[in-house]
Amino acid sequence: MSGTLELLGRSAVIRDALADVAVSRERSRRRRVRRLAVVLAVPAVWFWVRALSGDPVSFGAPNLGDNAIFWLPAVILILFLGAVILGPLLGAGRSPHVQYQPSEIDTTLDDVKGATVVREEVVKTLNLFLAHKTFKEHMGGTPRRAILFEGPPGTGKTYMAKALAREAGVPFLFVSSSAFQSMYYGQTNRKIRAYFRALRKAARSEGGAIGFIEEIDAIGAARTGMGSSTSREGIAGVVNELLIQLQSFDEPPPGTRFRGWWIDRLNRFLPAHRQLRKPKAQPANILVIGATNRAADLDPALLRPGRFDRSIYFGLPSRSERREIIDYYLDKKAHDPELDDPARRDALAALTLGYSPVMIEHVLDEALVWALRRGATALSWADIQQAKMTEEIGLASPVEYTEAERRTIATHEAGHATVAHLVGKDRKLEVLSIIKRKDALGLLAHSDKEERFTKTRTEIEALIRIAMGGLVAEQMYFGEHGTGPAGDLQAATTAAAQMVGSLGMAGSLVSYDAMATAGAHNVVAKVLANEAGREKVEAMLDAAKADVERMLAENRHVLEALRDALLARDELVGDEILDVIRAAEAGVIDLRPDVVDVVDAAQGATPSESSRNA
Repeated sequence: MSGTLELLGRSAVIRDALADVAVSRERSRRRRVRRLAVVLAVPAVWFWVRALSGDPVSFGAPNLGDNAIFWLPAVILILFLGAVILGPLLGAGRSPHVQYQPSEIDTTLDDVKGATVVREEVVKTLNLFLAHKTFKEHMGGTPRRAILFEGPPGTGKTYMAKALAREAGVPFLFVSSSAFQSMYYGQTNRKIRAYFRALRKAARSEGGAIGFIEEIDAIGAARTGMGSSTSREGIAGVVNELLIQLQSFDEPPPGTRFRGWWIDRLNRFLPAHRQLRKPKAQPANILVIGATNRAADLDPALLRPGRFDRSIYFGLPSRSERREIIDYYLDKKAHDPELDDPARRDALAALTLGYSPVMIEHVLDEALVWALRRGATALSWADIQQAKMTEEIGLASPVEYTEAERRTIATHEAGHATVAHLVGKDRKLEVLSIIKRKDALGLLAHSDKEERFTKTRTEIEALIRIAMGGLVAEQMYFGEHGTGPAGDLQAATTAAAQMVGSLGMAGSLVSYDAMATAGAHNVVAKVLANEAGREKVEAMLDAAKADVERMLAENRHVLEALRDALLARDELVGDEILDVIRAAEAGVIDLRPDVVDVVDAAQGATPSESSRNA
């Protein structure tokens, strides 16, 4: 017993005889074997007695009589019609769950990668579940009965729940909240009751059971007034039913209730000191896991202690956690030896900032598809880059630009890249393209070199200047700008308005977020609606534009090199962008075979010639 208590607070799962669940499961197994032996013994003895007495039991087809051909089809038809009519009604209140035994689940806690803190918390909860009697009887604690998994989609909530059920060695009852909903009024409540009844039955039979309710906010949304948009048919009753069932784990099984009923009737005739004691039912060892992407929408009563009293947040993985996930998935997929280089995997972990584990796996699967397209049987670094670009930006949709449009787009994107190189010293240029993808005619993809959670004023101002690069480049070479900078101006205006109204970076510490006026919760709208705020935004944008004009005038050779490289190649990825910039800055040609044609195109004309061509 002391060994179990010592393991309760550790990060290792309690196993075998130390777990109360395993002891209860073995006790239940032996009880079922004894019951089966008793049940089979009775007919076995009867058959042997008949056989020894010389009158063995014979089996044969029943004699329905000569008129069976007339009435038997009618009976069959009536039974069929009754099943068709009554079947859906009788089955409408059945629990819609799918039950998995531990042997049917392939996922273990060793397969959970990139969630160290969450995994440790889940293991501690699992140990309380496995050693529930020890925790209650020897420490006086109350084991957790329900926990909430919350977080963005694809962060491993269902994956973790399956691994938890596999490690626990108990039945896993999976259900989606939408499966509870029914077209018949009141049937949703019946299904919820049936689900928890199945949980209690499985828990008492196997020593414990784990229930998993996917997207629990669909049946656990906050109860509000009748005029609210959430007042769907029976929503308050559904939430009430869910709350009640979360308190039903102590409900005695039917057999115990039946014996208690007879004891109550008998005690009516007995004096108080002679009355029989009713059997006491042991609580069902159940752990309910609810998963949601919108925990804020849940009814507060669900989150109080005793119900979903512990919330575990599944966030997006950090850089080191993404590296662990990449190692796990990449080792399972055919890949080129270059991807075994730790530096390559570190680079991929850096490039997947903001990716969930599912997204990382999906990108690697897409990379395998790109490998198949080029006739290979293993993915390469180039395949991963193509898959990542497709996932984030969309499939390339080449269109036939006019020559003037092509040159304008190339100049625009080269302006962005030049400014990004000059002001974004901590930024990484990933893709520079004039190939149409979705609604973008061209693009510059860039990101932080290091994983950052905050931004300084200088960094935000740099982003505004990068957004201005395309507009200024068009005006420099064509005397005016077209419709291309519309999205850039929106991004720059948003950033400047946030600096003015929310971040205190424009000379005033007043936060527009503090204005709780109805219908004006957008800080950008508040700033632009205020005359003084709008003037500050205008001043910041004008200053950024003037600064960009100076930078591009001083670095025309870089802009033109990038522009001409784009006209020659349509798309530059990763180091190809820097190769062109470095060659333009140094005035030399990089002779590496993969970039020589790009640099040749960039260095083949003098700035004056390029200006005249533009």
